Amino acid sequence: MTTISPVLRPLLGDKKGVYRVHIVGNCGSGKSTVATQLAALLGVPYICLDALFWKPGWEKETNEQFRANVEKALEGVHNGWVVDGNYSRRIGTIVEDSATDVIWLDPPLILYFPRIVLRTFRRLLGREAPCSPGCNERFRDAFFSRESMILWCLTHHGLVRRREGARIARIGLGIGVIVEGRKMRRFGGWGGALRSWLGDVQAVVQSG
Repeated sequence: MTTISPVLRPLLGDKKGVYRVHIVGNCGSGKSTVATQLAALLGVPYICLDALFWKPGWEKETNEQFRANVEKALEGVHNGWVVDGNYSRRIGTIVEDSATDVIWLDPPLILYFPRIVLRTFRRLLGREAPCSPGCNERFRDAFFSRESMILWCLTHHGLVRRREGARIARIGLGIGVIVEGRKMRRFGGWGGALRSWLGDVQAVVQSG
């Protein structure tokens, strides 16, 4: 059996074999894809914050109800979870505080912008599920609205980098100022490091 040094483990966990992972990053950066893959590898539930926030017809939950939804979802799972989404302005740090690991997906905009455009078309054509049940994409909103995810992706790329850069300065592994709370990793570049990391996670799971 392969022995993996705790220092090099791809996920920290709670030292008892339970992993609670929070995936963050800009819209379209691959959070949902990575989160579902990771949840499948770990054998834990995948919790999508979008699905807890958006009600059918693109109605928003109040911050209070949204926070209650998130707390209920987290408290109802004891064997670990993988959560994707940001929303810290609405619910604070309840997901970060509960997580054993925080993963920041930070690919170049030129890499993931075409993906979000393609995803939008797939959703418009009904070939991909919406971010939340009952929240189907509409052509006008997708391309000619201030709420457009394509526009959001462009305008929030730098903002998300600054926000997550500040977070990793606090809790980044090996660099964060909060020593006891260091649990965040960043994956940038063109995807090679991320794929390698997922392979390392799989190796940890298979090694028991």
